[in-house]
Amino acid sequence: MSTAYQQENINTEDGVKREFALSMPSEPNLRLASGWLWLGIASLVGAGLFAILLVLARTPFVQDIFPWVNFFYSALVVHVDLSVLLWFLAFAGVLWSLDSSSRFVGVGWLALILAATGASMIALSPFIAVGKPLMSNYVPVIQSTFFFTGLIGFAAGMVLLVLRSLLANPPARLWCGGEGSIRIGLHAASISMLFALAAFAWSYLIIPDNSYSTIYFDLLFWGGGHVLQFTYTLLMLTGWLWLADVCGAKSILSPRVASTLLILGLLPVFYVPVIYLNYDGMVANYMYQFTQLMRVGGAFATVPIGLAVLYGCIAGKTTALARPERAALLSSIMLFAIGGGISLMIKDSNTIITAHYHGTGGAVSLAFMGLTLHLLPRLGYRKPNLKWATLTPYVYGVGQLLHIFGLLWSGGYGVQRKVAGAEQDLHGFAQTAGMGLMGLGGLIAVVGGVIFLVVVFKAMRSAKQV
Repeated sequence: MSTAYQQENINTEDGVKREFALSMPSEPNLRLASGWLWLGIASLVGAGLFAILLVLARTPFVQDIFPWVNFFYSALVVHVDLSVLLWFLAFAGVLWSLDSSSRFVGVGWLALILAATGASMIALSPFIAVGKPLMSNYVPVIQSTFFFTGLIGFAAGMVLLVLRSLLANPPARLWCGGEGSIRIGLHAASISMLFALAAFAWSYLIIPDNSYSTIYFDLLFWGGGHVLQFTYTLLMLTGWLWLADVCGAKSILSPRVASTLLILGLLPVFYVPVIYLNYDGMVANYMYQFTQLMRVGGAFATVPIGLAVLYGCIAGKTTALARPERAALLSSIMLFAIGGGISLMIKDSNTIITAHYHGTGGAVSLAFMGLTLHLLPRLGYRKPNLKWATLTPYVYGVGQLLHIFGLLWSGGYGVQRKVAGAEQDLHGFAQTAGMGLMGLGGLIAVVGGVIFLVVVFKAMRSAKQV
């Protein structure tokens, strides 16, 4: 196959003009994107297994059957890293590979190998190397050489991935119209990712070393972790535009306006060096500035794009074949709006914070799930089962919604986050009922995740019939 981009028929598929969508690249990049997808799906499998243990460890009555607490924290570390960090960035690898030309494809494969090796070590670390789990924000860790080696290996893969995505630019003719907006969104996410990696390195240089302290790792990952949220959000917003186009939503954003909004969503990360350059050892000020940066800057693009896409879905007409994408899109917008709204309610360190990031993180995951279902046949696999693919986002979304409301309810009664078993100190019906709702919602979300994985595995088990 030619190394030039294929003249994809995506813009005339099913007789509907496709504006905000990518042309599929050449075979080398399709194979590379498929490899990143396999890594992402494998991360979700691991996250799901640990999620079952986590939900049981915090569900009233069930939590008393087994001594969960000792294992809870190690399981929580791996679950968070697999379900957020590894899954999100692996799927970023899918999108950035599809957005790239065939230049430096070997670097892309090296990035994937490093990332996959590091991810495997992270997943296996609770069983291979004994270490103290530290529930640091954004990147929780297990204090063992094996875990840190895996984390550094994964980070090295991310460095190569983002550098290739910025250097292997597609031909100029593919930057026009709605397709150009999608590419601008993906490149904006690449730039944000570069800032996040730089922030992690900068924090390492200026934060006093105390590797046995949770506070040290909180500070180490605080800046880069906040910048990563901009990366995830930009990828999600780009996915919303793409999914809305697939669904046949009415387009009220011109490509120029959409591109402007995506660039606006990137602008806050350019303030990150200012925060570091003004760092004077005042930890509270350092943390506050990043919190405000995300709280204020995170709304620049999400609100107008979210409202435009939501209106377009209501006003447009969805084809039967696009129902899974529509389900994922609407569920994603709903969860993100709820999670963002909950952020305004955060005052103390309780489960309201957990409810917030389960809303926003679940929204990003749903957008990626919808894109996965859409991309499977374009990557050379079978089309997913329409019935189950449509059901999946709703089950997962409803489960997350109940999970969030349970956490929000419990947080209002003072239940602390990152604890399990008797440490939750549940007393009274309100706290117990809230965490019970959390457990029920979590299990429903896990069921939705399992259905998604089954649907994807069935589609990926063999190439589509040509």
